[in-house]
Amino acid sequence: MKNELIDYCLRIGDSSLILSHRIAEYCSKAPILEEDLAITNVGLDLLGQAENFLNYAAKLKENTTADLLTFKRREGDFRCLHLVQTPNTDFAFILARQFLMDCYHQILFTKLLNSKDETILGISKKAIKEINYHLDRSSDWIKRLGLGTKESNERIQNAIDDLWMYTDELFTDNSTDLIMEKNKIAPLSSSLKNEWTEIVVNTLTYSEIEVPENIYYSLKYGKNGFHTEYLGFILAEMQHLPLLYPDATW
Repeated sequence: MKNELIDYCLRIGDSSLILSHRIAEYCSKAPILEEDLAITNVGLDLLGQAENFLNYAAKLKENTTADLLTFKRREGDFRCLHLVQTPNTDFAFILARQFLMDCYHQILFTKLLNSKDETILGISKKAIKEINYHLDRSSDWIKRLGLGTKESNERIQNAIDDLWMYTDELFTDNSTDLIMEKNKIAPLSSSLKNEWTEIVVNTLTYSEIEVPENIYYSLKYGKNGFHTEYLGFILAEMQHLPLLYPDATW
């Protein structure tokens, strides 16, 4: 079970890490200063959550650290979801991606509050307040754009349409999910789908945004080590200096 626990921590940690990196890329480019500060804080929250899970994975794995897991792992060793790897096309895409992930995180971390693993339980207790704020913020923006101008509605609709196909991975179980559920450490990914769908559909419907049809675009997912073409470019930027100067320290 140890290997599956490490794999599960990497999945959550890597997904938060890559999403925080995407947000960092957008820093100073938001349409208003208030939003620039808000989304930067969300990125910092995600980075903190990533650090907690990667620290736990490093402790379980032994002879490594969260920094080494971040900067020295190969692409195929990452377990981040495909959705967080998608590029920052525009403000609507960033918000749509964040909203879909915020809903997922809110449901997942709420269930992790019942985890039998004390470390995961502790991380979840700390993170849930941040996650609730993230969801309130992104839900509000979905409504503002959906019910705003014709252009804002079209832009957020296009973003939801293009990103929707990545959501099937959120609810696909693999062998790690089965072990985590069996040992009462984490819920099955598939068990999150109904609650997630209810929140997302209600928000989109209220915002006059059409809910796309489900499209299964892939049978190979990030949680299993198979990634989109975007991750390699992210890691090339993120890992460049640590790989160039492997012995450098702060």
